[in-house]
Amino acid sequence: MTTVTSTDVSVGDVIYRLHRTGTGAREALLFLHGSGPGATGTSNWKAVIEELGERYHCLAPDMIGFGDSTHLEDPPTGMGPLNLIQAGTLWDLLDELGVEKAHLIGNSMGGMIALRMALSRPERVGTMLLMGSGGAPNLPITPGLEHLRTFYADPTPGQLQKLLASFVFDMSTLSGVVDRVVAERMPYIERADVKRSHAAMFAPGTQPPAFTVQELTSLPHKTLCVHGRDDIIVPVESSTYLAKTLPNATLHIIPKSGHWTQIEAHDVFVHLLEDLLHGRI
Repeated sequence: MTTVTSTDVSVGDVIYRLHRTGTGAREALLFLHGSGPGATGTSNWKAVIEELGERYHCLAPDMIGFGDSTHLEDPPTGMGPLNLIQAGTLWDLLDELGVEKAHLIGNSMGGMIALRMALSRPERVGTMLLMGSGGAPNLPITPGLEHLRTFYADPTPGQLQKLLASFVFDMSTLSGVVDRVVAERMPYIERADVKRSHAAMFAPGTQPPAFTVQELTSLPHKTLCVHGRDDIIVPVESSTYLAKTLPNATLHIIPKSGHWTQIEAHDVFVHLLEDLLHGRI
């Protein structure tokens, strides 16, 4: 296990809170978290980057509009426009760090940001792992996703516990983990800038972004689409669409797992990621 270090990195007009393990001499893995209330790079990825830091240079920033990274004073309305800003500034972050090429690992919204990054700078992307990613057209808004979108109607620890319980298949085995994440996230949730970013991203009438066939077929990168079979936040059909449309993609569905396969099926997730990185997938 390696210790996670957290620093602020200035990139133009924004600041990224960057959590990392490993050294710059190793292959760079960029971990992109999802969009839940109070989400940060460490709340999604801490255990994974602690383990992989012995072999890779692991980077897990708080996204713009999340955690301790910059929250825009006048954020755009909807997830799609914000994802474009996040993708562009993440390339600026990698420039600042001297990282020319990176493998992209995205959870949920992070998977869509990974695709946006690949569309804008395909030559700088190694492989991609898209876990529980959105991006398919005409996906239904599940009850779990609707709870996430409207969380600030009742932003209490109890409601956060209920929301995060819907992220996993078997709460009985992960109650301690969920309790820890609730404790970590609540101080962020209570901040006015975090609430402002959430409200803009999930403004009424906005829809999650979707990728066209033309966009996806233009991406030749080796890609692994991972989805929990029992995900009730983002339907498994989203990863099925991505895997069928991306020209060099493989689909892996994990049974008895929800929207947090990197937590609920940690060992399987790490094994799959390293198989992808070493060309075994």
